[in-house]
Amino acid sequence: MKKERAEEDAPVQMLVSVSKRHFKHAVDRNRVKRQVREAYRRHKHLLFDVVPNNRQLLVAFIWLADDHRRSAAIEGRVVNLLQRISEREAE
Repeated sequence: MKKERAEEDAPVQMLVSVSKRHFKHAVDRNRVKRQVREAYRRHKHLLFDVVPNNRQLLVAFIWLADDHRRSAAIEGRVVNLLQRISEREAE
């Protein structure tokens, strides 16, 4: 989602959602959220480079799988998504 940005706001904000329906235990949900946040942290420059100064980009990652994934696999998917979003922003 795109919106006008106030000066004190960050150019990109992100949300990670992992449903209790997919992982019953909080420790499992927290692990997945940690993996997604770390992948985003390492590659957020892909978005920061293309967002105009007066705009803000709101990104939500919603976990829909019922099983754990390796961090490398999650990172690959997050990078793919960030690249696709940055290509759309650059247009």
